Amino acid sequence: MFNNVTIVGVGLISGSFALAMKQHGFAKNIIGVSRTKASEQKALELGLIDEALPLEEAVRKSDFIYVAIPVDATIPVMQQIMDLVTDKQIVVDAGSTKHVLCEAMTGHRNRKRFVATHPMWGTEYSGPEAAVNNAFAGRACVISEKEKSDATAVAIVEKIYRALGMHIIYMNADAHDIHAAYVSHISHITSFALANTVLEKEKEEDAIFELAGGGFESTVRLAKSNPAMWAPIFMQNRENVLDVLNEHISQLRKFKAALEKENMDYLNELMENANKIRRIIK
Repeated sequence: MFNNVTIVGVGLISGSFALAMKQHGFAKNIIGVSRTKASEQKALELGLIDEALPLEEAVRKSDFIYVAIPVDATIPVMQQIMDLVTDKQIVVDAGSTKHVLCEAMTGHRNRKRFVATHPMWGTEYSGPEAAVNNAFAGRACVISEKEKSDATAVAIVEKIYRALGMHIIYMNADAHDIHAAYVSHISHITSFALANTVLEKEKEEDAIFELAGGGFESTVRLAKSNPAMWAPIFMQNRENVLDVLNEHISQLRKFKAALEKENMDYLNELMENANKIRRIIK
């Protein structure tokens, strides 16, 4: 049990994490740090946090600091935090990219107090209102560069995530970013692109609303995600995202060629090959 836990960012991930920390008895008091007073006020109203403080005051007061903000803001904020912490505090991030942040933390005098994580969960919604109970149950959490963190700090973080119902995967930062590009980042780009395609070609919004079925809704759902969060992720993981995007474009060209040539056998072959995903995702 921590007396004071600070969440830096009071949105979907951090807000859900704060609820879970209280629910599972890991925190008595949750302190929120946000760029905007409106977000702080909403988080207070929703009971996600017990008080709102400036970053430096919140860090000095806390035993455990959880950072879940857009990845382009994470490095300067983390540097501020790491300059302030003692060897009794634990700092955890929840960012969707790991290489750039871990590289920035290399050589910091307090590096061992930092545990790099990525809970693999999210929705298309953002802000304090998006936070939900039991968000992380049944999901994976990646811990990167475990060997560079204090063993006791890692054990505590592992205990928390497992109590939240997560299973833990260990990866170096580069491997994490490659796999995240394949299973998460490309899904968002595809969804954004599909939404733009439909908005460009289908000029009647009523038709989109009336005719869109479950398949379209599930595929395009991620297009409602916050660009302020996802644009920095794409840019930080640019090389890996470009690699998987080039392969995705290649696959789309195969479907296009099959249709252009009226090649039913090839079209079926492409879809049957895709069906192999059933072995992995039920």
